Amino acid sequence: MRRTLTTLAALLLSASAQAGSLSFADNPIVYFAVTDRFANGNPGNDHSYGRAADPQGGDVGSFHGGDIAGITQQLKAGYFKELGVNALWITAPYEQIHGWVVGGKQQFQHYAYHGYWALDYTTMDANMGTRDELREMINTAHAQGIRVLFDVVLNHPGYADLRTLSEYKVPVLWPGHDKATLRDYHSFIDYNNFEFKQWWGPDWVRAGLPGYSDGGQDDYTMQLAYLPDFRTESGKAVGLPPILQRKSDTRAVVLPNATVRTYLVNWLADWVREFGVDGFRADTVKHVEPASWLALRAAATEALQDWKTRHPEQKIDDAPFWMTGEAWGHGPERSSWHDAGFDSMINFDFQHRAGGDWKSIDGVYRQYAGLLNKSPRYDILSYISSHDTSLFPRERLKHGLSALLLAPGGVQLFYGDESARQPGAAPIGDEQQATRSSMNWGSLDAATLAHARKLGQFRLRHPALARGEHRLIDEKPYAFARVTDGDAVIAVPEAQGAVSLKVHGVFADGALLRDAYTNQTCIVKDGAVAVNAAGTVLLEKAAP
Repeated sequence: MRRTLTTLAALLLSASAQAGSLSFADNPIVYFAVTDRFANGNPGNDHSYGRAADPQGGDVGSFHGGDIAGITQQLKAGYFKELGVNALWITAPYEQIHGWVVGGKQQFQHYAYHGYWALDYTTMDANMGTRDELREMINTAHAQGIRVLFDVVLNHPGYADLRTLSEYKVPVLWPGHDKATLRDYHSFIDYNNFEFKQWWGPDWVRAGLPGYSDGGQDDYTMQLAYLPDFRTESGKAVGLPPILQRKSDTRAVVLPNATVRTYLVNWLADWVREFGVDGFRADTVKHVEPASWLALRAAATEALQDWKTRHPEQKIDDAPFWMTGEAWGHGPERSSWHDAGFDSMINFDFQHRAGGDWKSIDGVYRQYAGLLNKSPRYDILSYISSHDTSLFPRERLKHGLSALLLAPGGVQLFYGDESARQPGAAPIGDEQQATRSSMNWGSLDAATLAHARKLGQFRLRHPALARGEHRLIDEKPYAFARVTDGDAVIAVPEAQGAVSLKVHGVFADGALLRDAYTNQTCIVKDGAVAVNAAGTVLLEKAAP
C-alpha cells in the first residue's frame, strides 16, 4: 500500500513545484492523529508509569501504544505526503496524569491517552516518547513541507487520580487505594481533606475541594466535566504549584512575578522555541478568556521566529505561527474568536451537512465561499469525523471525502477516514470513545485510500479550492468551478463514463487540461471539454 519516498518524490514532483510557493494559511490540509491510537513505533514505552491494560472494561480507555516514533515511521514511509496533507495535528505530547479515572457509567478505566489531562506541561509523556524522538519527528515532517500542530489545553489540568496523588505524596488517600476498582474508586479519596492544598493549590485552580474555590457560573470560570479550572484570569503572582515542587524531573522553574497565565503560556511556548512547533489546535477555547489566547499567540509567534532564526535549514518557510481553536458549536461565520489570536476556528457545521446530496452540498459550498471571501479575511477548519462527535458513515466515505476535500476553507482529515477505520466500542455515557479506535494498518481500504490521495494531492496544488469564487457548472452530473486570480479548477465529484463539460469563463479555448483523477488530458474546444470519467473528475491546467 505504500511507496518509498524516492518513488513518491518522482510521483509528486510537479505537485511539489506548484505547491512550494503557496501559503499554508490560505490552504490548510490538516491530518489529525490521536497519537496513542495511530502507530506504535516503540513498544518499549507502552506501559510507562505503570499504566496497564484494563482488566474490567477492555481497552477502550487505556493506552494502545501509539507514539511519536510511530508517526515518524509513517512520515518516512511517505504516508502523509501521499495524502497531500500539509500539517499534522497530534495530541498533546507533554506529560499526563499517570493513572486512570472512572470512565462512562463505571464501565472502563479512562487514562489520559488523548492528552487532555495534563500533569506537567514541561516534560514529555513517556508513553509518547522522548524529546529526541519528538525532534526527529518534527524535522522529518518539515523536510517534507509538513507542519506540526500541537493540541493544547489552557483551560484545565488533569483530574486528581489515585496513582498520581499517591506517587507525589498528596496525603488525601485512604489505605488500600492501590486495589481500587471502578465501583469503589472514589471511596479511597478523602474529598474532605484540606491537604488537597498540596496538589495544584487554590491559587492555581478552582476545584470545589477543601481550601479551593468552586467553579463559577460562566464559561470562563466553570469547571468543565468536573475538571479543575485554571485561574488564567487572575492577576495574582504565584509560585510553582505544590505538585510540581515535589516532582524531581520537572523542567518548570519559578518565574518572577508570574501569574497562572504567565506560567502556562511560557510552558507551551517553550515547546515551540525548542522544537519548532508550527501551530496549536487549542481545546475548549470558549472556556478561557480572550486575553489568555492573545498572550499565547504572541509568545508562540515570538518563539517560532526565534527557532527559525536558529534553525534556517530545518524550517519550511518564514510563515508565522498558526492557531486554530475549538469552541463547541462554532459554525462557518467569522466570530470574535478570530480576533483573539486564532487564524481559524473548527467548523462544527460541516459534518452533518456533508452527507447530503450534491445539490444541498453546492449550497454549502456557495455559503462558505461567500463568507470566507468577505473582508476581513478569516478561515475555518471543516471535518467529516472527529474524536468528540462521531465518525462519518463508513459505507459512504468516498462521498464524505469528496465533500470535504473539495470544500472552501481549511479542511481536517481524522485518522482513518482515508482508510475506512472502523469504530470501536461505545460505552454508555461516553459513546465518543468509539471514534478513537486503533488505526487499521492491517486492513486499509485500498479504494478509499486511493480516492483520498487523489483528492488530497489535487487540493494541495490548488488554493482556489480553499479560497476561490464558487461557480455552479452543471447540476447533473454535479460540476462546479472554483476560481481565483492565479488558479482555477473544475470538479465533478461523482461521474461515470463520457461527460461533456462547459468550461467557458474558467479555461480558454485551446487550453490543455488534465483530469488529475485519471491522468487523462483534453483540449478546450468551443468552451467545452469531453472527458471519460472514472468516478470523479478533477480538471486542472496541464503542465506545459
